[in-house]
Amino acid sequence: MKSTCLGRTFFFFPIPLNLTTIVPVRKTLIKYNCCSSTMSDSNHSDPTKLTSQNVQNYPVPLSPPLPLISKDLELSRAMSASSKSSLYSTSRRDFIYEDEWLIAVNKPQGVYCESVFESVRKVLSESIDPGIEASPLELHLANRLDRDTSGLMLITKSHKVAAKLVKAFTTHTVTKTYIALCIGSVPKWEKITIRSGHGRSKFGAWRVYAASDVGRKLPGGSVVRDMETSFELLSVSGQGIFKEPSIFEQDESKVIIVEERAVINTEGKKDEILVRASPKSGRSHQIRLHCQYLGISIRGDVKYEGLHEWRGRTYDGHELHAESLSFEHPITGHPLVFKAPLPSWATEAWHQ
Repeated sequence: MKSTCLGRTFFFFPIPLNLTTIVPVRKTLIKYNCCSSTMSDSNHSDPTKLTSQNVQNYPVPLSPPLPLISKDLELSRAMSASSKSSLYSTSRRDFIYEDEWLIAVNKPQGVYCESVFESVRKVLSESIDPGIEASPLELHLANRLDRDTSGLMLITKSHKVAAKLVKAFTTHTVTKTYIALCIGSVPKWEKITIRSGHGRSKFGAWRVYAASDVGRKLPGGSVVRDMETSFELLSVSGQGIFKEPSIFEQDESKVIIVEERAVINTEGKKDEILVRASPKSGRSHQIRLHCQYLGISIRGDVKYEGLHEWRGRTYDGHELHAESLSFEHPITGHPLVFKAPLPSWATEAWHQ
């Protein structure tokens, strides 16, 4: 490059300057020098020690991760449920209970709660006389069931009743029972209670944690919460007597406090096991997780190691039914006990 100034000619020879290599090197050196003033020389030779101090000591889940087969099956089931839910409709004849404050309905398997809720809203809207000016409906879902769980759902008709029922559920003054058909080795217990932790693993799946981990932080910022379920054995391979739901008298000598992974006999004879479950807490997938931990995963529950193929038949959803709800009426204070009719798989389990 040539330049002329005051009658003199100057020649410049540009030198290539690779900023992309120099700048990062300077930054690296500065970072290293800062670290060297606070860390011993022994750490410089092992770069893993630089990051290990930042790793959070999270609690370890005690139940297995989701089986690989569950991903495709769950996607297929979700698509089927979306189609089924879009066609779902109910009528007042399907209501188990209704008064001016709340409604109890029996949700079928493979239908989303939101579809049941919207169908109930439609039934109520159509029953309003168009010549009468009515207040907008204040419907709320008081409880939710998983897509493939059938049984009792409560829908309230006002904000006030909804708030009271939500409080009743969160303070555990609502008694709930479920019926589950499981596959596994015959339990040695007739009644048992299991207490553990509950939370999401770093991959977002619900898992069982140790009871002593309750309150500890998990990846994503959530914490391990307590989870307790009582179980009653009803029948094994069709042999048993149906028992009505009753108050579960807890025997402290038959309580499992989870602190380590369960040891499951996977080679032994497997039977159809019908149990009644009474959750004391209301965690997501609680009964399904505790059945898995006990080695009696629910039939069809592919997320938690349940068999979806059994004795030549394929099952499109887990077999869990919300059987009963007992609580005080949020307005009158009168005791209420609702029962949903048992699904066919439950009645068949008693009449093999």
